[in-house]
Amino acid sequence: MTQIRLECRPMLATDLDWVVAVERELHASPWSRGNFGDAMSAGYACWTFWENGSRVAYAILMSVLDEAHLLNLTVAAAHQGRGMGAAVLSFLLDEARRHGAAQCFLEVRESNRVALSLYRARGFEAIGRRKGYYPGRQAREDAIVMRYGL
Repeated sequence: MTQIRLECRPMLATDLDWVVAVERELHASPWSRGNFGDAMSAGYACWTFWENGSRVAYAILMSVLDEAHLLNLTVAAAHQGRGMGAAVLSFLLDEARRHGAAQCFLEVRESNRVALSLYRARGFEAIGRRKGYYPGRQAREDAIVMRYGL
């Protein structure tokens, strides 16, 4: 398997058209441009990931004291299935550790089997469930709350 070489860049306002388009394509309840702008304004770690000069993924990580919370990790559809998510997740966990986090939390849709598999493979453990957390196209869906010790 070829090693993925991603360039990680802070998310800029000029990235938002692409980010919002990918978000709408892939998520049942996508973040809005305003949600991303708010995350950037709040000082969250907002990243875009590039391969060979093209954007391939983005992520938002919030840090509070000694905890990190992964709010969004999305790989564009054309780049899924090649290990991009694992590469992005490794970068984010290294960043969280570098900023003093002792643990990282996230919520993931119960139906998102690919993401659940990625997080479990990386060592995240399910620690709870949020009933009806995610809006859906048909009905609300539970979130699995996961934790990773850094």
